[in-house]
Amino acid sequence: MIKGLIKEKPEGIVAKAYIFAEKKHAGQKRKTGEPYFNHLVAAATQLLKWGLDEETVAAGLLHDVLEDTKTTEEEVKKEFGEKITELVLGVSKIGRVKYRGEEAQAELLRKMMLSLTSDVRTVLVKLADRLHNMKTLGALPAQKQKRIALETAEIYAPLAYRLGMRELSGELEDLAFPFIDPRNYEMILELVKKYYGRREKYLEKVKPIIEDGLKNGGIGEFEISFRAKRYYSLYKKLKRNEMNIENIYDLIAFRIIVPTVEKCYAALGIIHSLWPPVPGRIKDYIATPKPNGYKSLHTTVFCLDGIITEFQVRTREMHEEAEEGIAAHWIYKREGKISGEKFKNLEEFSKETEWIKKMQKWKENFKDASGFINAIKSDFFKERIYVITPKGKVIDLPSQATPIDFAYKVHSLLGHETSGAKVNGKIAPLNIKLNSGDIVEILRQKGKKPSEDWLGFVKTQSAKDHIKYMLNKKKGIKNKF
Repeated sequence: MIKGLIKEKPEGIVAKAYIFAEKKHAGQKRKTGEPYFNHLVAAATQLLKWGLDEETVAAGLLHDVLEDTKTTEEEVKKEFGEKITELVLGVSKIGRVKYRGEEAQAELLRKMMLSLTSDVRTVLVKLADRLHNMKTLGALPAQKQKRIALETAEIYAPLAYRLGMRELSGELEDLAFPFIDPRNYEMILELVKKYYGRREKYLEKVKPIIEDGLKNGGIGEFEISFRAKRYYSLYKKLKRNEMNIENIYDLIAFRIIVPTVEKCYAALGIIHSLWPPVPGRIKDYIATPKPNGYKSLHTTVFCLDGIITEFQVRTREMHEEAEEGIAAHWIYKREGKISGEKFKNLEEFSKETEWIKKMQKWKENFKDASGFINAIKSDFFKERIYVITPKGKVIDLPSQATPIDFAYKVHSLLGHETSGAKVNGKIAPLNIKLNSGDIVEILRQKGKKPSEDWLGFVKTQSAKDHIKYMLNKKKGIKNKF
C-alpha cells in the first residue's frame, strides 16, 4: 500500500518520509532480526488502511526517528513542518513512559489524554505502532513480554474500544492474552477447536435459507458473513456464564450488511418471519447508538432445529465505523485514492468525546497516582454496559453499575436527590446491578442529600466523588471538586 502511494505521488510527503526514515534507520535491527525500518512501514501501512491523511501516514514512518536515531527535532521540523513534528513528538512522549508502577501508569494515561484532546492522530499513530509491536512480541524476553502485554490489555485495548475501534481493540486483547494468561489461553484454544468448526457447519446450513428469505423479501443487495467471537472476548463472556460454552449464543454470529437503514429493519423483519426471536434479545443500536458511536441491529433467534443463533444487521457505513471507530471518521479515500477531504474534523470529534476532557480534569483532583488509575479503569476502561433512560437515551456505564451510578452519570443533582429507582418498569433496590438494555427511571425527592451507605456499593469513581463532596459539605469540610 505504501509503495503504491509513493508510486502515485513520488514527490509527496509520504515518499519523502519513507526515504528519510529508511536512511536514518539504516543498519538498525529489531529483536526479530529484521530491519527496524520494516516496523515503521508496517505502522504507516496500518494508518493508511484506516484511511488517515498523508501527514499522519508520514508521521507513522517517522515516529521513532527522534528516539532511535541522532535526528533532531529541528531537522524534522525543517524537512516536514510543524504538524508532522508535533505528531512525532507526541508519539515519542507517550513511548518514553514504561508501564512500571502506579506513577508511570498514571503518567502514561495523562499523556494519552493530552494527545487525544490536542490531536487524536498522535494516539492513532501510537496504536498502529503498538499493534505491530504486539505481533512481534514473542522475540522479546519473557519479563518484557508480560509488561507490554499487560499495558496493551489494560490501556491500549480499552482506549481503542472507547474510540469505537472494536476490531483493533479485540485484536490487541487477543495478541496480549497468551502472554498474560497462557493457561486460560490454551484452554480457550481447545474449546475453539472443539466448537467453532461444528458451529460453522451449522451456519453454512442456515445461510441459504436466510439468503432466499432476503431475496424474496426484496432486500436486493446484501452481504452475509460469519463473525467468530474473539478469544479474549470469549474468555470474558465464559467467566460471566460459569464457563459454560453452551450459553454463548454468539460464538459465531451472522453479520448481514445491507445498503440502507430502512433495509436493516426490513432484514430484521425477514429474520423474525423465518425464526422466532428470543425474548429480550433484540437490541436496536441504530435508534439508540452506543456512546462510542456503534450502530447495528442485533437479534437472537430460535434458528434451524431450535438452535439459538445471533444475527447482526447494519449498513456498510455502520460496519466501517463499528470496526474502525474514530479512524473511520477520518476518511481521506475516494475511489481508492488519497484526497484532501475529511469526513469529520477534530472539532467534531472533540464534541463526541466529552469523556476525554473529563479524564483530563480528573487528574487534577487526585493527590496520588493510585486514585487516578483506579478511577480511569473503573469509570472508563472497565467492561461496559449500556442502559437506557425513559426517553430512550443510551447511558454508558461500567459493568455492575447501579441505579445510583446511572443517576450521577445523567446529572449530579439527580444523583443527590435519588430516593428510589425503577428498572424495566418495576421498583428496584438502589444497589441492584444493572444489565445492558435495562430501562432505568430514577425517582427523586427535591432537596434530598446522598446517603453514606451508597459508598458501599456504587461502582463509578464519579459517583463516589459526588457523594463524598456532599457528605463533606454537610460536615463543613472544604472540598476540591
